[in-house]
Amino acid sequence: MQLEYNKGILFIRLKGKLDRAISKKINFFLVPKVLEQKIKYVVINLYEVTDIDIYGLDSLLNLKCAVKSIKGKICLCETSKIINQKINHFQIERVENEMKAFDVIGSII
Repeated sequence: MQLEYNKGILFIRLKGKLDRAISKKINFFLVPKVLEQKIKYVVINLYEVTDIDIYGLDSLLNLKCAVKSIKGKICLCETSKIINQKINHFQIERVENEMKAFDVIGSII
C-alpha cells in the first residue's frame, strides 16, 4: 500500500491481493487516520490489485463510510474487469485514472 497526500487529496495505491491482511491495515490504521485528520477526499488506485476477497470489499466500504461521514468524496480508479465485477454493486464513483479523479475531486474543492 502506497499513500500520498497531495493538495488535500489522499491517494491510496494498492498492490497484489486485497485480502484480510491488507484489510486490517485499512480498517485499523487508515480509516481512523482519515477520521482523525478529517481527510475529505480519497482516491484509491486499484491498477495493481490482482484479486479482492470479502474482507477487501468490507474494508473499501468502511473507508467509503468514513469519508462520507465527514461529507467527503471517494473515487476508485484503474479497476480491472475482474475487480469491477466484484465491486459492481458499490456506489463509489469510478474514473479511468488518477488525473481524472483529481479533476473530479478538484472541481469540488
